[in-house]
Amino acid sequence: MNRYFTSAAALALAMLPLAAQAQDTVVTIDTAHPGATIDRNIFGQFAEHLGTGIYGGVWVGPASEIPNVRGIRSDVVAALKAIKVPNVRWPGGCFADEYHWKNGIGAASARRATVNANWGGAIEPNSFGTDEFFDFIGQIGSEAYVSVNVGSGTLEEASEWMAYMTADQRSAAGADRAKNGHAAPYRVKYLGIGNESWGCGGNMRPEYYTDLLKRYARFSRNYNPAQQGEGNPDTMQRIAVGPTDDDTAYTEGVMKAWAERDWSWSIEGLSLHSYTVPQWPPSLPSTEFGEDDYALILATTLKMDARIAKHAAIMDRYDPEKVVPLAVDEWGVWLRETPGTPSGFLQQQNSLRDGILAALNFNIFARHADRVRMANIAQMVNVLQALILTDGPKMVRTPTYWVHQMYLPMQDATFVPVSFDAGTYTRGAIAMPAVDAVAMRAKDGKLWLSLVNLDPHKSRTIAIEGLKAKSATGEVLTAANVSSINTFDAPNTVVPKPIAGILNSGKVSMILPAKSVVVIALGE
Repeated sequence: MNRYFTSAAALALAMLPLAAQAQDTVVTIDTAHPGATIDRNIFGQFAEHLGTGIYGGVWVGPASEIPNVRGIRSDVVAALKAIKVPNVRWPGGCFADEYHWKNGIGAASARRATVNANWGGAIEPNSFGTDEFFDFIGQIGSEAYVSVNVGSGTLEEASEWMAYMTADQRSAAGADRAKNGHAAPYRVKYLGIGNESWGCGGNMRPEYYTDLLKRYARFSRNYNPAQQGEGNPDTMQRIAVGPTDDDTAYTEGVMKAWAERDWSWSIEGLSLHSYTVPQWPPSLPSTEFGEDDYALILATTLKMDARIAKHAAIMDRYDPEKVVPLAVDEWGVWLRETPGTPSGFLQQQNSLRDGILAALNFNIFARHADRVRMANIAQMVNVLQALILTDGPKMVRTPTYWVHQMYLPMQDATFVPVSFDAGTYTRGAIAMPAVDAVAMRAKDGKLWLSLVNLDPHKSRTIAIEGLKAKSATGEVLTAANVSSINTFDAPNTVVPKPIAGILNSGKVSMILPAKSVVVIALGE
């Protein structure tokens, strides 16, 4: 099957007009100089109480006819388990700084409904609260990344929530959790101390936020015995609010405070929020767009590389040993809302272009693996650059989902340097690299290569050098158009297909189709 696919691609290439025929690119893999470990947490997810991201997307209630386990829809759980989601950030987002956790525990009939003022003024029934969240991440086999309310909440509220989640039953908080159905303490592996405190989380000056940060970092304690002890890899990681895009004020402020800290507090991460949005408010459509929009979106997302380097350089001044990771815990393309959907629900379609965009970001994160050790795409289901779309009982995996599946070998792999002439893709006044590539050695020792062809018209003949290969097989994601999408009626329009390289005396070459993502294993 792999051999046929490659032969068919070569035949199609031979029939193309000269202008569209393959361009040669040599990719040299430097296996002798491995780099940093690519942390699996760069594939983290983000589930905010926004639109149908939770209600309808994850939670349908135990009485629903949609197959579920304790109210959590089974098809979504199965899809997320398949891509080994490492962590889920919850409950927001801007929602987190208006979330009061006590409204979401206890008997369903006693829970207080509130108004989601940030996102469309929808009623928040609080049916999906702390215990339901931990049930959900348990079902998908993930870790909790909980964001506490710094904007409108209090330190007392945050510390009481931590006690509810992590203290044993000798405390009143642990007894309350046991009464609500979970006797054992929960694992809170990551704690976000606020969200966008420079904006929707309180519009705070960096100096004011860092003063609050010290108190929250000190008193938002994790009481779970399994997460105690010096050197324990399960110890909770506290993640501070950091910068947005190119604004460095929070990077400087938080890192300076961290460098000058005493024994009483610390952090284990600094967040960065950076969306692919060429102008504000988001106005580009998610369907039926042309090549101008395609080029603009990809050129905008490629700015992530320089943006990370800019903040990492500041962090290096205060933390040259790279103790504090940079967590890009909100990223993805932000487009115009799908016509006919409720205002403020941030629902958009997801095309082949968006899958290419996801692959480019993962490659960028991998190149910065020494500093970027967590990332969370916005968002998991039905919101912004969603991996999964649902409509009642129907569910579809988007091109972005399939990129996550193809990139599974990158989780905890070792970065392997590559060199190549990327060429240039030009559209009007916009010019960008035509090809992107990263290599990695997976935990099982297998060598993998990711290739992205940004050019929507021209395929590339890729020659792989630097090793003597015995095999080269993997998957390719492409489609008829950069705007191709998966729908509930046509869910397989953009899905991975097998691809194989051409072997000749240990040398590998392959055709990289236009507008495509390829991930291949190279047998040595």
